[in-house]
Amino acid sequence: MMILLWAVLAGANAASIMGWSGDQTPITPFEKPLISSEGILELINEDDLKDYANKFYSAAEKSVPTHGHPTRVIGSAGHNATIQLITDTLEELEGFYKVSTQPFLAIGGRVHNYSVVDDDKVVPSRPVRLTPATDGPVSAPIFKVQGYGCINRDFDGAEGAIALVPRGKCAFGAKSEFAGLANAKALLIYDPEQVDDGLVSGDLGTPLEHQIPSLIVDLDWAKSVAEGTQVTVEVDSEIYNQMTFNIIAESVDGDHDNVVMLGAHSDSVEAGPGSNDNGSGAIAQLNVARALSHFKLKNAVRFAWWAAEEEGLLGSLYYTDNLPISESKKIRLFMDYDMMASTNYIYEIYNSNNEDNPLGSSELREMYVDFFSKEGHNSKLQPFDGRSDYVGFLELGIPSSGFDSGVEEIKTEDDVENFGGEAGIAYDTCYHQACDNLDNLNYEPWLVNTRAIAHSVAVYASSLEGFPERDVSALYYGKPHLRPNYFI
Repeated sequence: MMILLWAVLAGANAASIMGWSGDQTPITPFEKPLISSEGILELINEDDLKDYANKFYSAAEKSVPTHGHPTRVIGSAGHNATIQLITDTLEELEGFYKVSTQPFLAIGGRVHNYSVVDDDKVVPSRPVRLTPATDGPVSAPIFKVQGYGCINRDFDGAEGAIALVPRGKCAFGAKSEFAGLANAKALLIYDPEQVDDGLVSGDLGTPLEHQIPSLIVDLDWAKSVAEGTQVTVEVDSEIYNQMTFNIIAESVDGDHDNVVMLGAHSDSVEAGPGSNDNGSGAIAQLNVARALSHFKLKNAVRFAWWAAEEEGLLGSLYYTDNLPISESKKIRLFMDYDMMASTNYIYEIYNSNNEDNPLGSSELREMYVDFFSKEGHNSKLQPFDGRSDYVGFLELGIPSSGFDSGVEEIKTEDDVENFGGEAGIAYDTCYHQACDNLDNLNYEPWLVNTRAIAHSVAVYASSLEGFPERDVSALYYGKPHLRPNYFI
């Protein structure tokens, strides 16, 4: 049965936030076996991943008439088709899940044209997502920021200039705001760790009052350009609010006072179809949801597909910000899955620990470490620093973790020794680019990672014995401690 998104929107209420909507008749679970890792892993296969990769790409192609290329950015026909595809797939499982869409207004934007010109030579550049526009071409001298642009005084002397600042230490949005407060005319950001001609991507996040036109520029040019050089910057862009949707699907079976929750974002950046980021995570999770429907559950499982992650984790934060405390206490743990199929992959687990995070986060991390080890794979830990959709759950005191297959960082010789691949290039060389398409999917890690997701769901859907009880006194609702770290 097809869920009509706008019809759901008209009937949306607080129940949507908790993952419930509509009248659905569940499959009687008594003939099904109890969920087990061994049982669900038998149902995970590469063919299903390929099938849905093609379906997600076909959805992205629906944006070509309006965007000129395939994309699943929020508000596009491609993302709306992705939402419909996910909900249709869940509805085909004949009542195993109660499915709802959660509508919310998100900030969106498009850059139509941009350029950075130095002495009639075009500088390789890329706009920061959600950048304001210039008022026509803006010409001004270069001001080289002493520091990372993360405090006001870094921009002393930048008034009337185009500020040039390195990536790092704080969010792009903060750099742009500080530059604007200093009355700089534009902000150019370079990546000190850039390899070859690969320009990093970034996002200004929620627009702030003083942000100015902001672009990423090539490292070699940034190092060679002299202080005071006259440069011309032009950005033609628009920023707007638009309606988009989270998808929440909770199993009918299982204890709804002990909910096992996991999430993956369904959207891409505007630049491309997002086959790896995050088609791979959304598809892996969807196939685990399909496989789970063959089993009885002891604990309820709630799946979420977030919208507007690429605009600053907006969908997951909207969900957690609007989740009643009484309902948040029922979520025993949250697991985040983003980018499962990087071509030059690693197995990278969030370094979630109980010292800095809610009790149970270490147990999640060690569960992943053990799984990869038993499957014959090395893994490494990565900073648990607020770059993905677990942030709002940590703020609610919910133990969280997850993993990925590598993002834009450069693969090291140590990585090659542990995971193979090629040192000196990014884990995903098409991160946030048009080439993040069907050719940018590595099925070897994707299958392993999908198996790891299935295992994690099976472990906790079958039993939470030994897993720490929620410490509800640890709720720090409304104290966003990680949000400033987005898109560093």
